[in-house]
Amino acid sequence: MNRSSIDWYLRRLRRMSAGEMAWRAHDAVWKTAWTRRQVRPGQPIPRPRSRAAEDAVAALPEGTGDLVPRGAATAIVRQADAILAGKLVLLGVERCDLRAPDWFYDPVTAKRAPRDELAFRIRHRSEEVTGNVKQVWELSRLQHLTLLSSAWFVSGDETYASAVATQLDSWWRENPFLSGVHWTSGIELGLRLISFAWIRRLLGTWKGAPELFERNDIAVAQIRWHQEYLSRFRSRGSSANNHVIAEASGQLIGSLAFPWFSSSERWRREAQALLERELALNTFPCGLNREQASDYHRFVTELGLLAAVEADACGRPLGDATWELLARSLDASAAIVDERLRPPRQGDGDDGRAVLLDPPSGEDWSTLLSTGSALVGAAPWWPETSEGVTSTLLRALCPGRAPVRRGPVGQVAAGVRPSHFSDAGLTLLRSQPQARGREIWCRCDGGPHGFLSIAGHAHADALSVEVRHGGVDILADPGTYCYHGQPEFRRYFRSTLAHNTIEVGSADQSTPGGPFLWVRHATTSRVEVVSGRDGAVRRWSAEHDGYGALEPSVRHRRTVEFHSESRRLDIEDILTTSGTHRARMAFGLGPKVTCELGDDTAKLRWRAERQDGEWSAILRLPTGPEWTAHRGEKDPPLGWYSSSFGSLEPTTVLVGQFTCAPGANTLSSSLTFSARPDAHVVSRAEASAGSTPEASGGRKGNVAM
Repeated sequence: MNRSSIDWYLRRLRRMSAGEMAWRAHDAVWKTAWTRRQVRPGQPIPRPRSRAAEDAVAALPEGTGDLVPRGAATAIVRQADAILAGKLVLLGVERCDLRAPDWFYDPVTAKRAPRDELAFRIRHRSEEVTGNVKQVWELSRLQHLTLLSSAWFVSGDETYASAVATQLDSWWRENPFLSGVHWTSGIELGLRLISFAWIRRLLGTWKGAPELFERNDIAVAQIRWHQEYLSRFRSRGSSANNHVIAEASGQLIGSLAFPWFSSSERWRREAQALLERELALNTFPCGLNREQASDYHRFVTELGLLAAVEADACGRPLGDATWELLARSLDASAAIVDERLRPPRQGDGDDGRAVLLDPPSGEDWSTLLSTGSALVGAAPWWPETSEGVTSTLLRALCPGRAPVRRGPVGQVAAGVRPSHFSDAGLTLLRSQPQARGREIWCRCDGGPHGFLSIAGHAHADALSVEVRHGGVDILADPGTYCYHGQPEFRRYFRSTLAHNTIEVGSADQSTPGGPFLWVRHATTSRVEVVSGRDGAVRRWSAEHDGYGALEPSVRHRRTVEFHSESRRLDIEDILTTSGTHRARMAFGLGPKVTCELGDDTAKLRWRAERQDGEWSAILRLPTGPEWTAHRGEKDPPLGWYSSSFGSLEPTTVLVGQFTCAPGANTLSSSLTFSARPDAHVVSRAEASAGSTPEASGGRKGNVAM
């Protein structure tokens, strides 16, 4: 172990409580004891101890397949055909090897992760050992097989079911208990149990399903092993974020769907209690997830819904308080999306899904909201969505569930779409639906840095803004891009300079201690909100203490005001200090935006996807700073955007360098949008060619730097 690894472990230990350290020591003892239980590939599978496995997963009512909308059925069959041809995009990489997958291959580094080694001895965070472990794990969530199973369910074509059986049998045989990288992380086991349950359900009427599952010793053994592991080892303390939700949901769904073992009822009780407790701990009262990462809000909400539906279908419903919590989470989801159903791009996101029954989409939350509408009922202000496979099937499993009664969300009256979530610190300034032109949507960040002592999925983005026009990123949050393997890009995408806020003293507002560790958290306070008569927020103000450790300290306060009639956002920043510091202010533009930078003005242009011409805006920059434009720089990284995990493309970032003098330093900016697009209408060829020659030449996908 090298010095940097030792330093990381010491920093990590300092963020643990005494209780967590005791639990981890306890787990280490059990892992040593379990070493003798490892089953190596090719060894005989011990005959599983189980009851007669005739009780199977709760079946979908007869005729449910006929209820799936034709468009949704066509889309899932098209997706399944691509998978049969070997193709699927996973974490930004187009895989072409899915006819007969190598379960240990990383397409980014071309490395193979350990297959035979005892899982507890594998250093899965090391790229030298496993390659890009996220890429390796992703395929073994087996969600491409739930997509194939979904295609079988709506089409009855045995080609899909047979492919599922072949690949599932391959995975089971190549990944016996505690052998290889796929037994190193509990979240992966939880998600596989969910996939097992839904594959069995969707293949319910296929003649080969019983021989694949309940009459198959290796299948029964695998389902038992997964549940034994999760019952013994789970995420705790500073790691009890979305991982523990996935572990508990998987264990609960597995014990209900496959109640074949003497421990099944105990596993169910433990998992249900754990899930209900941790959902409450992971969720703000307003319904938003505490990790301050929008993608994980969706992930946790989906996991909770799947578990709640399974429990209902099996006659073991979760408590009313948990259903009400899930309803608030869905209300919050509906409140924060823009007109294209795109959520904020706050914090980390790895495109993780609880299960895939519809073709995956990382760009919008339509599947989440249509499912929520089917299960808890939509508030009057929810945006419209279309039914899909997921919402149809989950509704069929809970036919008698009435809409969930819940109180107002985001501290506004019932019937009004919320725009301020005080506990989560998320505030939206947006034009109203009846306003002229496209929607102007602005997210202001004034919340806690992240969740738990390590805040693993947070970014150093206090007081940042994210602005869209008609769903197009104008002032953009950069996204995430990667977790492992490229530390310089991991640092950049989490940094203060990568977000639309101010960096002081060449330091992040919060202090990073590793790729999923923050050792000091900035605190945001004095959040003030002014709303109009319609309840919409028109003015937001907050400050943070992230530069309190500088000598002398600096306090940053930001105010954002939206003028709906003039379609203008005003931003005022005040940096207060008793000394002098170098500082940088950043405005990161969306990848579709072109920029003409003048002395203190930037002329912005972009084309909407609906091909209604070219829109424009004027960004007036603060006088004083020296403004420069940066795009796709690599050493160090600056000017990058990631639309989804694993994808990378250059974008323009405007950086203003200046010196904070003693006293209050005020910087004023404004962003004014045109009321209508330019008169000319672009052709289809122009629209598909990209925003500019420079933009169209940008590299996408995983880029080796």
